[in-house]
Amino acid sequence: MGTDTVRTPAADDAAGRRREQRGWYFYDWACSVYSTSVLTVFLGPYLTSVAESAADADGFVHPLGIPVRAGSFFAYSVSLSVIVAVLVMPLVGAAADRTGRKKPLLGAAAYVGAGATAGMFLLDGDRYLLGGVLLVVANAAQSVAMMLYNSYLPQIAPPEERDAVSSRGWAFGYAAGALVLVLNLVLYLAHDSFGLTEGMAVRICLASAGLWWGAFALIPLRRLRDRRSPARERAVTGWRQLAATVRDMRRHPLTLYFLLAYLVYNDGIQTVITQASVYGSKELGLEQSTLIGAVLLVQVLAVFGALALGRLARRYGAKRTILGSLVAWTVILAAGYFLPAGAPVWFFVLAAGIGLVLGGSQALSRSLFSHLVPPGKEAEYFSAYELSDRGMSWLGPLLFGLTYQLTGSYRDAIISLVAFFVIGFVLLARVPVRRAVADAGNPLPERI
Repeated sequence: MGTDTVRTPAADDAAGRRREQRGWYFYDWACSVYSTSVLTVFLGPYLTSVAESAADADGFVHPLGIPVRAGSFFAYSVSLSVIVAVLVMPLVGAAADRTGRKKPLLGAAAYVGAGATAGMFLLDGDRYLLGGVLLVVANAAQSVAMMLYNSYLPQIAPPEERDAVSSRGWAFGYAAGALVLVLNLVLYLAHDSFGLTEGMAVRICLASAGLWWGAFALIPLRRLRDRRSPARERAVTGWRQLAATVRDMRRHPLTLYFLLAYLVYNDGIQTVITQASVYGSKELGLEQSTLIGAVLLVQVLAVFGALALGRLARRYGAKRTILGSLVAWTVILAAGYFLPAGAPVWFFVLAAGIGLVLGGSQALSRSLFSHLVPPGKEAEYFSAYELSDRGMSWLGPLLFGLTYQLTGSYRDAIISLVAFFVIGFVLLARVPVRRAVADAGNPLPERI
């Protein structure tokens, strides 16, 4: 006698949740190509070259009449984009909470960013100012979209699934970045056989990242669902929501102190990621193909590094493991300062070191913060976390750009970033995380 399979409401809910989760993964697949191919590899050296072609005899360009050394223009543009993002994120986040229509805002941010990135195809000749504007728009839009994307996680995954779902989304992003970098490398190295100039090949790689972003963003926009927010959340607007969250955080000073430590050392991480290609190209004289290969190596090793640091965290605790990674970052920058020019092998060794600590230091920071969030306030606290992720990320590029402007040396600029890891280490070391977890009202893990 056969039996019929009866679908229960719980099973239907689980199937719907898995469908949303799979759609959610694909936004990381869509937008990570921008972070990898555009921001990390191609745009820095290329926009710097465009600025140099527009520079005066002393090596300065003059956006809005302000004298800027051509080699600092990219770093300053990144800083400005982060400032714009920090101003816009609380307003967009409050609008999402107030209306419950998060998906249209995610779509708007995604397609503004994708459109600006596709527009980078127009960056030829001396159009450095156009490049700066497109970078500011694309980078700010990506930050806003990522804030909205991350805020879906508590809605689509119960607590017991959240770590696994978050990790899969992160893995999707690195996989997409590696895949497209391989395609970029083929196009760039074989540009002659395709009848393209080197500059045209770079412009195609930049624009294709925008097209990829826009095309794959359709999947999460079809699968994710809007949910009405509670009336209390809908009544709060813009900066009032941010101010209310910060006031609540003052009742949990140890959580706020951890956020300060993360804000500092993460700025160093983000700056190394965005400025490493400029350093390799302009100071070490490395070919673009070498830089692409190094970033591809970082992408691949970041996955294994995150798993390895995760195992270390299970044995020694997340805080100690993060502190160890900050020591590793300091050693990497010190080694980078002494790298000989024209030596790609050593640059690859440095890239391997970055890859092994990159994913783990960021993944464990998010995991550690999750233990310090008071129950029931995950969404608003993670919104503040995202603001911290972006909020100080203008200071590192600014320091990098100012150091180069004052010294004319990229080596001095790269070693100046050690300050972020040293200060971040000191701040994090002073956080009593077990007491912070207890003060937040959460159960103490065996290792933290």
